[in-house]
Amino acid sequence: MSETTPEFQEFEDSQNDKYKVTAKKTLDEYKKLDAEDESLARWKKSLGLDSDVLPLEFPGDKRKVVIQKIQLLINTEKSPITFDLTNEKTIKELASKRYQIKENAIYKLKITFKVQHEIITGLRYVQYIKKAGIAVDKIDDHLGSYAPNTEAKPYYEVELPESEAPSGFFARGNYSAVSKFIDDDKTTHLTLNWGVEIVKK
Repeated sequence: MSETTPEFQEFEDSQNDKYKVTAKKTLDEYKKLDAEDESLARWKKSLGLDSDVLPLEFPGDKRKVVIQKIQLLINTEKSPITFDLTNEKTIKELASKRYQIKENAIYKLKITFKVQHEIITGLRYVQYIKKAGIAVDKIDDHLGSYAPNTEAKPYYEVELPESEAPSGFFARGNYSAVSKFIDDDKTTHLTLNWGVEIVKK
């Protein structure tokens, strides 16, 4: 998985591009940057800054990153397990559920989300995993940088790298996970408590 989204790749890969984002700007400030500069115009277009930005999820919504759903894709299952994250009740219920994964199964997460208000840089997915209260693993994946969604691109989807479920008598059982979405400003946009059960295949 690339750490940088296609929208930002052209800007970051260009060694001759004199425009380097060193501080956050508002959307209006980005739109007004050197409108006659062709290179910058292409970069702004790649971000969707020349398009109509979508309205907020709901009036007064202050969230900058809105995680809409997470899907657990398992190679032994025909359909993904979907976490609907559009309401607080669903998020709270995740902590008490355990989703079964067969030992040695290959699985990965697919994340669907929306960005609003401002450009988000360096978004990361950090996950801490415990078994019987003991830390057993940590995941820290870079999702990339994103502009607010537009009519042309109403949401983003990112798939994390594949993992293999552990196997053996001692590996089977319940695992709890704490997942966080964090950006370069150390802002935590969402924290999830959930878990899985590794079962015999």
